[in-house]
Amino acid sequence: MQDQPTKDAFVEFERVQKSYDGETLVVKDLNLSMPKGEFLTMLGPSGSGKTTCLMMLAGFETATHGDIRLDGRPINNIPPHKRGIGMVFQNYALFPHMTVAENLSFPLEVRGLSKSDREAKVKRALDMVQMGDFGGRRPAQLSGGQQQRVALARALVFEPELVLMDEPLGALDKQLREHMQFEITRLAHELGITTVYVTHDQTEALTMSDRVAVFDDGRIQQLAPPDELYEAPQNSFVAQFIGENNTLEGVVKSLEGDVAMVHLDGTNHVVEAKAVNVSQVGERTRVSIRPERVETDPERLQDEAHTLNAEVLEFIYMGDIFRTRLRVAGNDDFIVKTRNAPDTVRLKKGETIRIGWLTEDCRALDA
Repeated sequence: MQDQPTKDAFVEFERVQKSYDGETLVVKDLNLSMPKGEFLTMLGPSGSGKTTCLMMLAGFETATHGDIRLDGRPINNIPPHKRGIGMVFQNYALFPHMTVAENLSFPLEVRGLSKSDREAKVKRALDMVQMGDFGGRRPAQLSGGQQQRVALARALVFEPELVLMDEPLGALDKQLREHMQFEITRLAHELGITTVYVTHDQTEALTMSDRVAVFDDGRIQQLAPPDELYEAPQNSFVAQFIGENNTLEGVVKSLEGDVAMVHLDGTNHVVEAKAVNVSQVGERTRVSIRPERVETDPERLQDEAHTLNAEVLEFIYMGDIFRTRLRVAGNDDFIVKTRNAPDTVRLKKGETIRIGWLTEDCRALDA
């Protein structure tokens, strides 16, 4: 699931481990390499190790084992302020007693730039985040979204090659968050900055990233572009964590090439699935299928092998889609999403329907 170090890597973790007590590993044998200019998101639940990885890269935590390299040079023993990395935090971390312009000027003063150079860079950075008129204000006079823009400008003002962001939009409301997601991605790509972004929000990860590293239990479970993560999860954790997902439990009856026949628990049904994370007959498995890949109109289904009976438990109108909850093979939380189109049949609670899907959309994963 993890990257092997490559020659042209800009950021590299090689066999990195982290323990706080000398016994429990928070990060386990992490290998990861990023090319220059990539926007990579570390995604995972609380305690999965993603923030610890970011803090080791920033220099606020030290790796217990392994090497972290930036542009080919080891940085394990270089203090944070000498790594030349821009940082954006959820709590903005702005100096309250300084104006916006003074907040941005501070990292430039530390680097010994002249007053005229500082002023030019501050102006450019504030203009980039559409805050050019706010240089004279204090952080307390700004809204949350404005403060986050200033924090972003401060991370970019000294033109770092690498920017780290730790849940930077966590405190903003939904609409502002979505707007800032777009702004951050646009800026990162326009400026060619390598970005490592930490979040537990799957939508944020999918919409912003070139690649996403899904963390759980101190390891990367899968590292892939967003569409591949969603369409082709490699294990049950990734399938459940990224987006909505249906699972049916069963036992592998036969394996031929990359196709598994799975006998569903408590039924006489055998379904065909891509054998993604199963290796032998008799193995228990979870069959995984996305809600929008399930068809509720039998006439559109050509292959009887993939159809099952289902009982409608709930039919919910959600504007652009209908969300139907079904009972399928003993699972009462089987969700189907259908587009709201003029010819879409509106289902009724209690009715029995036939549902089905294509083999390529159905994946046999670990149990």
